[in-house]
Amino acid sequence: MTQASTPTADTVRRLVRTLLEVGGEGGPGPEVRPVTEEGGHGTWWVGTRHVLRLAPDREATVRMRRELRLRDLVRPHVPVAVPTSVAHGEWSPGLTYTLDTKVPGGTAEEHDVSAVGEADLAGLLGGLREVPARQAETVGVPRVAPRSLEALRRMAVAAAQRLADEDEFDPARLHQLTPPGAVQLAAQPATAVLVHHTLRGEHLVVGADGRVRGVLDWTGAVVGDPAEDIAGLALAVGSGAAVRAATLTGYGARACLRGLWLARCDTVVRLAERLTGHGTESPALLRTQLRRSWEAILLERVTELREDGADD
Repeated sequence: MTQASTPTADTVRRLVRTLLEVGGEGGPGPEVRPVTEEGGHGTWWVGTRHVLRLAPDREATVRMRRELRLRDLVRPHVPVAVPTSVAHGEWSPGLTYTLDTKVPGGTAEEHDVSAVGEADLAGLLGGLREVPARQAETVGVPRVAPRSLEALRRMAVAAAQRLADEDEFDPARLHQLTPPGAVQLAAQPATAVLVHHTLRGEHLVVGADGRVRGVLDWTGAVVGDPAEDIAGLALAVGSGAAVRAATLTGYGARACLRGLWLARCDTVVRLAERLTGHGTESPALLRTQLRRSWEAILLERVTELREDGADD
């Protein structure tokens, strides 16, 4: 896999000086700084109004080109902002960049989502469901089969015991999801829709008033199981808000509970992996996501999964 050298501030400054036509040939250009100090410098703030993203390898280049096409397809369907590219091209031979307008606001890790913000999330989920799946596939979005909740449940049971040894989690909580229950919450045929697939807190732009202003990073989008986005929202804003938003969208108990249990099992597995030396995610963030996804919600108390399954 071809990979360019890590971009420096000078590399970025020279590129954006040309793109924005500021600073002159030898001028200082706009202020640039990496979005995060950890890991590779692939995303940079450019002044106060733009964000520059640089694909580090060929695979990321394919995803970025697909994302540019997908964002144009999604934008008319959703009630929140989707970043707009003001310039894109290659920053190194075969490796792409996009200079995007910054969506004003913080993240869902910085601001709580209000009740009106939950309606924004419902509009987002509903808009994704309206995007024609065939058009999404035409621009390169892959179709992905639903995950097996029963297989994930078994992984979570083993991981929960490791967390119990560290006094991090009570494995008895997983007893709520029985093997028959996991089977009943299997994804239903013909329910595939466009799924953002990483609706985590860092990808939701939230204003100080709690409104959801935009959604970032569409590189992981797939045509697949809508419960995955419900699960992502459970990690970002809590199970209660995620289920309320999904219910406003029109999703029934099956999809909501499936998303809830995908999130719960995922958080147990990911925290256990991190505490045993795998992965790079912040343990503090993983613990926060674990707490959010395991919030008790009314739907669990009033919904009884029967042999014929819950409504959807």
